[in-house]
Amino acid sequence: MKGYEQKVYLNNAATSWPKPDCVALAVSQALRSLPGDAGRGGIREFDVFDQVRKKLSALLGVSSPERIALGSNSTWGLNQAVFGFPLEPGDRVLTTKAEHNAVLRPLYRLEKQGIQVIYLDVDKTGRLEPEVWKTAVRKYRPRLCVLIHASNVTGAVNDAETLTAMAKDVGAAMLLDISQSLGWISVEMEKWGADMAAFTGHKYLLGPQGTGGLYVRPGLTLDPYVLGGTGVKSNLKEMPEEMPLHLEAGTGNEPSYHGLLAALQWAEENPLDREKTEEILRYLKKGLRDLGCRVIQPEPPVTPVLSFTIPGWHPGEVGDILSGSYDIICRTGLHCSPRIMENLGTPQGTIRLSLSRFTKRADADRVLEAVAAMCGDQMEET
Repeated sequence: MKGYEQKVYLNNAATSWPKPDCVALAVSQALRSLPGDAGRGGIREFDVFDQVRKKLSALLGVSSPERIALGSNSTWGLNQAVFGFPLEPGDRVLTTKAEHNAVLRPLYRLEKQGIQVIYLDVDKTGRLEPEVWKTAVRKYRPRLCVLIHASNVTGAVNDAETLTAMAKDVGAAMLLDISQSLGWISVEMEKWGADMAAFTGHKYLLGPQGTGGLYVRPGLTLDPYVLGGTGVKSNLKEMPEEMPLHLEAGTGNEPSYHGLLAALQWAEENPLDREKTEEILRYLKKGLRDLGCRVIQPEPPVTPVLSFTIPGWHPGEVGDILSGSYDIICRTGLHCSPRIMENLGTPQGTIRLSLSRFTKRADADRVLEAVAAMCGDQMEET
């Protein structure tokens, strides 16, 4: 940790930092203890995966924890959902240009297999307009809809309940990417009626990397995308039919899941003060606007993500200066979401600041001071 206290970390949409101290402690203790990964190590005094599923079921708004398959990250979950869903050549998939490459790249492969994929425009803040969605689901009548709940580029949150209902009206299944929302805003899968949701544990859940998974509603069976050992029913030639074993092949990341469990327990004991972070976000947006930056500003609800550009500057150059000269860690470029840039009017990408519950007002001041210096240098040059 030496030296890190001098840095301003504003890249929480990529991975959260800092983590609660109990997270690292739990991972360390797990590595020092006898293994007990779902019976594969022969020790089952405590099933950490089962405990994590129970905690996640409350956050996901679902009543059947066993319908949550745990894997390495949300990308794993999205791939399992996209390739495991029963699609046939000629079927249609409806999605948006705001999606992350964890969705886009699997869908590009589906296109090679004869599946038609329709990519809808979003508005200039990254949000899907319900009327655009309503018109599209009625026109194309897709078998599957894939939708990001909250944009990783702008923080704009889509109305998942309304959009899911529109998809269900035409008989489509709904897959939600809740990587950027779970742990920050309310998620209610059963109430919304969504069929699947992919999530990660290392962003706003504050857990370690290497954690995440997929919720699959009761009654829906996916074809497992990864096959292998399950520790039980080893005589079967196919994966066991019951969830979550049906989708959980191989040895799980037990130490990291101990860390995620610790993070989930910590969050229960330390409720999120969302308003405090949102106030800092508003302060940053206003400050950057006052400096002449172009700030992308979706209306609430939003996650604590801010994308902006500085006229005359390439986003990558800004990021290098913020990091190298001011110890401000952020993200620049396309953010693994290349198609949204057309709708945002930012072909070179953006500078993204993503806050967490640990972000301070002083961190925002450091950013504004740095950007003010850059803008001042630019004025002197011209």
